Amino acid sequence: MGSMEEALLLKPPPSVVVCHHAAAAEAAAEACHHDGCPGCAMDRRKVSLRGSIPYKELFYVGATSLAASLPITCLFPFMYFMVRDFHIAKTEEDIGSYAGFLAASYMIGRAITSIFWGVASDRLGRKPVIVFAMLSVVILQTLFGLSTKYWMAIAARLLLGSLNGILGPVKAYAIEVCPTEHQALGISIVSTMWGFGVVIGPGLGGYLSQPAEKYPQIFSNESVLGRFPYLLPCLVVSFFAAVVLISCIWLPETIHKHKITEKDIRIVKALPSQKSHWGLPRKRSLLQNWPWMSTLASYCLFGLHETAYSEILSIWAVSDRKYGGLTFTSGDIGQVLSMADLIHFSPCYVPLYDILVWSKTFFRTVLCSYDEECTWNYY
Repeated sequence: MGSMEEALLLKPPPSVVVCHHAAAAEAAAEACHHDGCPGCAMDRRKVSLRGSIPYKELFYVGATSLAASLPITCLFPFMYFMVRDFHIAKTEEDIGSYAGFLAASYMIGRAITSIFWGVASDRLGRKPVIVFAMLSVVILQTLFGLSTKYWMAIAARLLLGSLNGILGPVKAYAIEVCPTEHQALGISIVSTMWGFGVVIGPGLGGYLSQPAEKYPQIFSNESVLGRFPYLLPCLVVSFFAAVVLISCIWLPETIHKHKITEKDIRIVKALPSQKSHWGLPRKRSLLQNWPWMSTLASYCLFGLHETAYSEILSIWAVSDRKYGGLTFTSGDIGQVLSMADLIHFSPCYVPLYDILVWSKTFFRTVLCSYDEECTWNYY
């Protein structure tokens, strides 16, 4: 028998290799375990799953992602009317500028503090940062709905964006609670629930704002929701965030709370699945990591496209037709944004997005341009 045949006979089958790696990982997790450390407990749980999907942890990931996305998009359908009611703009043409600053204040706060919250989650843990973010949504979203002055609304949105730095920590949490083969699923849960928030948020803002005008048989102008016409959608978002906040009591932590010993380092280095990572060259700066930079650039462009579309369409469509707008109501904008974002986050995004959204807007614009008393229903 030749050397090649002997090598094939001596080589273990793939199933044996996988079992060997799983056994080594289980033995390493047991050897590195420290009592009272939540990170070690999570490592042991991932080993005990033996390739299964951690449904409980992914439920928390999805719920927190949805609760964090709703405050961003529920504003768009009514922000024009909210600024108009503040009487801050000297002319009707200036309302769009003030509405743009109001919408941008949230993202300004998030851009300033996102790195800080990522570092804080590494130091303090994922759970405290997630809990604090949910608490900020409950309080500040309600205060935003109670705003009676423009500066109050700006301050509430700016603080909400600054204190709700959950996107980075929740993605890290999704990776840390999943076995290696399911980490992509964990990240996709974050994106999926964020997409659901982008679809649901405009619907909430559009249908629930100004309830005394839309549903006079239920809400009177003298009621609390009549005096604060934009409070109801904010209360719904705050209520959902409060439910998620209460459920975070059972949210398991994933950060290790013990010091790394030399024994732990030797055990990790001995893991077969980790051998290929120790010899990789390290970049001095993230700016020199071109794959990471290209991913960052595409992510930024996608975010710019999505946010700019929602804000510009909202301001343009509600403007009077004499300024080139469509005189939409907040309900119209909520329905258009929800349907457009539903198509946007579906697999058939590209063709249907243009056909179903922009064609309807175009035909309405053309028809109304020939009829000053146009009452044609967009839907």
